[in-house]
Amino acid sequence: MDILLLFIGAYLLGSISFSYIITKGFKKGDIRKLGSGNAGATNTLRVIGVGPAILVLLLDALKGIVPVWIALSLHYPLITAIVAGGMAIIGHNWPVYYGFKGGKGVATTIGVFVMASFFPSLIAGILVILIIALTRYVSLGSIVFMILTPVLMFVFRSVPVEAALMALLIGLLSIWRHRTNISRLLNGNERKLGQ
Repeated sequence: MDILLLFIGAYLLGSISFSYIITKGFKKGDIRKLGSGNAGATNTLRVIGVGPAILVLLLDALKGIVPVWIALSLHYPLITAIVAGGMAIIGHNWPVYYGFKGGKGVATTIGVFVMASFFPSLIAGILVILIIALTRYVSLGSIVFMILTPVLMFVFRSVPVEAALMALLIGLLSIWRHRTNISRLLNGNERKLGQ
């Protein structure tokens, strides 16, 4: 029962759309109807600027950090903690408060991965920053992070195999959410950072 409550609480926390709330606060309207239409930090950057985007990024990452931290504090296995984080990601992507139309869960996934295994996340994050700096494709960097971090968890054996597999499933969920971005990347018409 406690695990079920943890998962439900993680989903409800994840369902809070900070990009929606902050954009509304700036009286710009519904973030899902502006810019790229995605309820996340990158679209917040496009619509209302750097400061709000950084705030959204941090708050969305916190949605992934908190459930994992709570689960580990309660001495649940790491895989349970990652599943709790996964529930927050599901909440972000399909939020109950906003008609189940949310973002792609990148920042929340970053929060989960950092809590689950810091050094693989750090290495992947540094590489992703370089990729985004060189290409200006945030989506490409996000996709690389989602695959590379779980792979590095396997390589470094920083987490149990079942936890790394769960992280990989979460990464694949994010890649699936990026399927339209992948199509645009392949077709050469994906929007670059700053466009």
